[in-house]
Amino acid sequence: MPGRLWHRADGARSRQWHRIRDADRPRRTPPPLLQLLARAHKAGANIGAVCDAIYARQGELGMRRIQGVLQLVKQYGSVASDDACAAALELRVAEYRFVRRYLERSPQAPLTLRQVDPLIRELSQYRDLIQQRINFEEPNP
Repeated sequence: MPGRLWHRADGARSRQWHRIRDADRPRRTPPPLLQLLARAHKAGANIGAVCDAIYARQGELGMRRIQGVLQLVKQYGSVASDDACAAALELRVAEYRFVRRYLERSPQAPLTLRQVDPLIRELSQYRDLIQQRINFEEPNP
């Protein structure tokens, strides 16, 4: 059928297993996809490698999966996502689903609060200040 981009690989009519003919694919990679790949490489070397593998295997259709990997970077952080992508590359399973499941099942490191700024005082100083305020207000009965 002329004008149809989607065809079933074996020619049968079905809503599954469609592909785009090579003649119908764009000759040049669209700029948004190049920008996504650049963002992936900025987020981490392993993240960029996984996104490159997705693009190499699926082409234009892999754009949504690349966007999903970048969303995982936002959700779980760059370090955790880069570790998940390193595991995916090590196991030779460079897919969005693997990275997502790896991040969902790996335990998140608990956030710890640390005193790193000199403006943050010790708790004992705050306790003493509150005690002084209470003592200052008590003698007025």
